Amino acid sequence: MRPFRPGPASHPRTGRPTLASRPRRARPTLTSLRWKIAALAAVTACLVAVAIGLLVHFWTARDIRDRATMRAFNSVYSAMDTYRRTGTLSDGARLDPPDLPASLRHPANGDRHTAYDGHVDGNSGPTVWGAQRVAGPGSPVLAVEVNMNSDLYGLRRLDATMAVASLASVAAAVPLAVYGAGLIGRRLRRVSETAGRISAGDLDARTGPTKGNDEVSEIAATVDLMADSLGRRLRTERQFTADVAHELRTPVGGLLAAVDLLPAGEDGDLLRGRVRDLRGLVEDLLEISRLDAGAEQAVHAHVPLDAVVREAVTRTGLDAEISVAEGTHTVETDPRRLERIVSNLVVNAHRHGAGPVEVGVWDRTVVVRDHGPGFPADLLRDGPRRFHTGAEERGFGHGLGLTIALGQAHVLGAELRLDNAPDGGARATLRL
Repeated sequence: MRPFRPGPASHPRTGRPTLASRPRRARPTLTSLRWKIAALAAVTACLVAVAIGLLVHFWTARDIRDRATMRAFNSVYSAMDTYRRTGTLSDGARLDPPDLPASLRHPANGDRHTAYDGHVDGNSGPTVWGAQRVAGPGSPVLAVEVNMNSDLYGLRRLDATMAVASLASVAAAVPLAVYGAGLIGRRLRRVSETAGRISAGDLDARTGPTKGNDEVSEIAATVDLMADSLGRRLRTERQFTADVAHELRTPVGGLLAAVDLLPAGEDGDLLRGRVRDLRGLVEDLLEISRLDAGAEQAVHAHVPLDAVVREAVTRTGLDAEISVAEGTHTVETDPRRLERIVSNLVVNAHRHGAGPVEVGVWDRTVVVRDHGPGFPADLLRDGPRRFHTGAEERGFGHGLGLTIALGQAHVLGAELRLDNAPDGGARATLRL
């Protein structure tokens, strides 16, 4: 037999694919929401700290310069008053100093003027000059220099303090953001896990009571509401199926007894065949109803696997190439249900595939495959659906055979996987 390649199986009670049996697609590496929020909080805190730091720096620097300008302006007034009264220069005042800024060397009038000199000469630091002519045009210029070095040293200390405070704020904000994002992430993960269980067929899954009145609580409530709605619809569908099958069983039985009284002939044989098909459909519907209700219980026994498989193929009356590997052992299972699974798979292969149909048995595994067009992509993706046979090239039927096989496999605790063989054809693998 060819090597097995897993394919999708479905939930036995809903016909939907289980999470464990869906084809797994490669998922990109995901960054946790917690760290995304933490990174956003860190970036935001940094931007806020930088913005506040720059604002405080420029505001303080401007205030220092304005105060230095005012001191220079007042110092010139005081020095000029002393010079005019006593003819002497007060401390810090000079006449036509050589380092006076060019804009103050030749004032056009006798008013007081100030100018900022940002040049740093040694340790003197930036200064603000105040100047005024002593008398009329051509008279000396009295100037006073106000050094800003001490004030700017205080500004540098303020900048360092702001930087430390900003780093401390970021260091405190990031853990708090991680903790808060973790709370939100856990709630969202719980909702996601519940939605995944519902998608896998567990319609009893709920997110549980939700705290708070936010968007996450709203999402959780919506998921629970969706599960309630799906559960009601599924129960209605199951009840309808069970009621229809039960109500049809009696008239179909009477119809079968009536057609058996018809005389032999082509028309009678055709009618009997159609009635037997109808009875088979009713029996399938009843079996699905029992599987849906969880009323089926396996009766285990030790049986030879190859003998049960041969008996199941023989009961179908269809041709199949059976190959049994050496060393096939006795298994503990329900032989009636195992026969039902194998016969359904063989009938499905003949009805929807093409010959030859091969049945392989080894160890605790049974593989049934055909050489037809294979299972359609939507069946492999979503699992078998009742009354749906997939692509038209797969033929026609009521689509209950694979659903019943999956349900019986679940009762046995077995795994039934569906896929397409690499060289073409549908393949079903039953692992007990």
